[in-house]
Amino acid sequence: MTAVAETLGALIDAEQDRFARLHPHSAAAWRQGRAHYLYGAPSHWMRRWAGGFPIYVDSAAGAHIRDIDGLDYVDFCLGDTGGMCGHAVESVTQAVTRQLARGATLMLPTEDSLWLGAELSRRFGPRYWTLTTSATDANRGAIRISRMITGRTKVLVFSGCYHGGVEEAHVEIRDGRVGLRNMIHPNGVDHAGVAKVVEFNDVAALEAALAPGDVACVLTEPVMTNFGMIPVADGFHQVLRDLTRRSGTVLIIDETHTLSCGVGGYTQLHGLDPDIFVAGKAIAGGLPAGIFGVSGEIAERLWAMIPRANPRLRQSAHFGIGGTLAGSAVTVAAMRAALETALTPQNYERMIATAAQLADAARRVIASHGLPWHVTQIGARAEIMFMPEPPRNGADVIAHRQGDLETLLHAFYINEGILVTPFHTMFLMCPATASSDVDLHTGVFERFIGLLRRAGVI
Repeated sequence: MTAVAETLGALIDAEQDRFARLHPHSAAAWRQGRAHYLYGAPSHWMRRWAGGFPIYVDSAAGAHIRDIDGLDYVDFCLGDTGGMCGHAVESVTQAVTRQLARGATLMLPTEDSLWLGAELSRRFGPRYWTLTTSATDANRGAIRISRMITGRTKVLVFSGCYHGGVEEAHVEIRDGRVGLRNMIHPNGVDHAGVAKVVEFNDVAALEAALAPGDVACVLTEPVMTNFGMIPVADGFHQVLRDLTRRSGTVLIIDETHTLSCGVGGYTQLHGLDPDIFVAGKAIAGGLPAGIFGVSGEIAERLWAMIPRANPRLRQSAHFGIGGTLAGSAVTVAAMRAALETALTPQNYERMIATAAQLADAARRVIASHGLPWHVTQIGARAEIMFMPEPPRNGADVIAHRQGDLETLLHAFYINEGILVTPFHTMFLMCPATASSDVDLHTGVFERFIGLLRRAGVI
């Protein structure tokens, strides 16, 4: 172990000790939770915070959280995008409360769904929509449809991607070999049999992978956001669209994170043309929800296999996806309120301007200290990365990522009253995020660099 690594380890230990002293009630709750939950909390994701255990939340509103120890935080994590509308949005709360009083889940549509379908096509382009309980389920549905209409098995993804709990997307390239990403444990699935993986922005590798004609679909984000933000190379989307059309491959664009780019996501902003559009998380103001929309051409191919309606059948055929709570009345009401009142053009303008303010301030701090770091901003989202230039692909992230430094930043930030996405250093704005919240971050970032300087790390 190098001297820098030893120093970073000691600094992390010190911040985790400080965290434990600051959070005695959360520590006690964590001990209690471990007696009942498989990984200590309702979701095993909740244990992955750098303090050593999660804070337990008492309340949240707008861009702020208060924990059960009475400590307040500026929340730039926002439920890893699920809270992009802000916490406890009044319009969403009222819509959900009204619908709960009239029935939560009915296995039948409500009139709100008519408004919602039209609004989804207005924002994201004319498509035929299906609602799901998560973006993971939406991606599973899109993959299944792609296999149905192509008769092919394999799904192509880009190394470093994240598309929820989809087996086909659990792969990455590391040291030149394909394996399971993000420390995911093997489970007996033949991932090589169901997936192909290439580096993002690599046209030659993409063309070679699609050439055999065995790929049902390409599943991609417009810009990679979950492995450190990786911008798309000029012209790559057009090449991707041309190659998928030429090879008869379905193109699925997952906008779950890049929905932060604007009212129509990155797809509408940049004129992309996916066969299937997927989104989730923020789409219902924090309630579990996802969507996928298929193009008219994909819909016609589906309807040829499974007619839209056949009253002479006792039970209509389906295409193997669903969920009895998908498209529930309360979720539809929440989605309508979120799109109608929270994810508006005016709010996006404010969120993107706030993200620019944070990114610009962080760049000035980095420059003033002469550090080889950079900041990327995409819409209402920004990220500090401890490398000189934005990565071109997952291999760049793997080669240059400084995991211990990220862990230290996360632990220090929590202790200083700031929450960021715990898996990397990404900041998301909601409509309620204020300039004062950004100013607080700028001061904390300065203090973090001061900590590193005093310890001789930089």
